Amino acid sequence: MSALERLDYRDGETALTGWLARPVGPPRGAIVVFPTIANVTPAIERRAAMLAEAGFLALIADFYGEPVASLEASRPMAEKLRADVGHYRRRLVSAVEALRSLPEASGLRLGAIGYCMGGQAALEVARAGEDLALVASFHGILSTDRPADQPIRPRLLVCHGDADPMVPREQVLAFWQEMDAVQAHWHFHAYSGVRHGFTDPGSDARGLAAIAYDASADRQSWSALMGLCDEVFA
Repeated sequence: MSALERLDYRDGETALTGWLARPVGPPRGAIVVFPTIANVTPAIERRAAMLAEAGFLALIADFYGEPVASLEASRPMAEKLRADVGHYRRRLVSAVEALRSLPEASGLRLGAIGYCMGGQAALEVARAGEDLALVASFHGILSTDRPADQPIRPRLLVCHGDADPMVPREQVLAFWQEMDAVQAHWHFHAYSGVRHGFTDPGSDARGLAAIAYDASADRQSWSALMGLCDEVFA
């Protein structure tokens, strides 16, 4: 796999910067990676590299179109982006369109995955009706300001820490009901005692009670994604 390549794209007047990971051989599919609230981080770059190693063309999306100084600074940026769900979804779909428009993605099935805020973003793309083969959320927020009101096209995988205080069981149950109402094809993996941010080894260093790395949940959730990819992108 080569190093990440910069890919400039746009959402209307907003210039965005994506980062592309290419597999060594011909790709078997193309996947957008929606990052955490902090936008592109080493942990997200690693996931794109892992997808490329698994044979996928992977594009890390850009939420904001501007640098993120810190985790604290990212929160008002995210609130502004998500204040209008239509605007938010257009920003997300612009990344899907950027990946779809690449010559090397021609004829490939597309998917989207995401982490934390990116997990919510991936689910919002599915709710928006995008023609994707697979969408996966890792410790993502499951609530939405615009519940699904049309069929969900992609296969869905949600990997969730059952001790995540940001996603209580009431939110989980509401998500199941939302997906059932539109006859979505979903897989839901919950890990007991596991908190938010369980896929990022850097979570423990942040000193926040809500988040913690969990090596087993990290391995199991990635294995679940790869197994579903083998079905969807066969």
